[in-house]
Amino acid sequence: MKAVVRTNYCKAEDLSLSEIPYPSIKDDEVLVRIDYTTVNRTDCANLTAKPFIMRFVLGMFKPRKSTVGTDFAGDIVEVGKDAKCFKPGDQVFGFKDVVAQSQAEFAVFKERDLFLIPEGIEKDTAAASLEGAHYAFTFFQLANIKANQKIFVHGGTGAIGSALIQFAKTLDVHVTASCRTEHMDEVLAIGADRVIDYTKEDFTKLKDQYDIILDAVGKSTFGKCKSVLSKKGVYISSELGPFIQNVYLPLLTMLTKKKVYFPVPIKVEQSIPFISKMLATGKFKPMIDRMFKMEEVSEAYQYVLSGQKKGNVLLKIS
Repeated sequence: MKAVVRTNYCKAEDLSLSEIPYPSIKDDEVLVRIDYTTVNRTDCANLTAKPFIMRFVLGMFKPRKSTVGTDFAGDIVEVGKDAKCFKPGDQVFGFKDVVAQSQAEFAVFKERDLFLIPEGIEKDTAAASLEGAHYAFTFFQLANIKANQKIFVHGGTGAIGSALIQFAKTLDVHVTASCRTEHMDEVLAIGADRVIDYTKEDFTKLKDQYDIILDAVGKSTFGKCKSVLSKKGVYISSELGPFIQNVYLPLLTMLTKKKVYFPVPIKVEQSIPFISKMLATGKFKPMIDRMFKMEEVSEAYQYVLSGQKKGNVLLKIS
């Protein structure tokens, strides 16, 4: 079968599309034919081992797993005799941030890694509803958003930011988001009440005050945002920040009114059922930028690494 592989941490152009052995399953495992995955920020971090902390999870000197990919949507083709929750033909999706080896024609999973795709949802949409939305749900839960609050989402067209806007708008809150000029209408269309063009305005210089600032692209800092946080405002970033400050600032701000929270990812057993419900009820629709063929995987990674994507970039496998 075909799979996207690498033997060392590398650049996008060093990925190869190779023939590898067809996988066999154990009694408690399930075989999935992959139709779609995305190429996302987590994939890029796994590919390059940047930040360096990724090596503690993936392998210090070289990756333990050669096949890449973190999310997927596809069909079950075989189940082990001890696997009781699924059957061949079920349409499933899932996400594993420590590599699902899903950028391949087939992949093997434990049942706990799989979730049924909601009825009526296409597999490309399902695949685009995982990585970014999973981290957005982590933000959403950690922020403990309450009615009538003013929320700022920095990076409203990212996979995380676009999902965050839609999750936040299920509550009675006012959402302001930032994006580039050409994407302002799209961000308004997914629910933002106000959009700031970050190429023309610096939101940290405005007179507005926000109860929660969710930096979905990691392009700001708590220090820069303090002036636009309300008296008991909360700042959360998707990145570690300069000198890994977003890890220790939560401790330093425990006794201050304005606080920093660090979004340690929650388990997919919590996030994906929420995402599924949002998809099924039409309250969440992932933003999709473009789709690449499996043979174009290097170009897909190069595009995502360029920082120019909006929402999700799909990789068509089958």
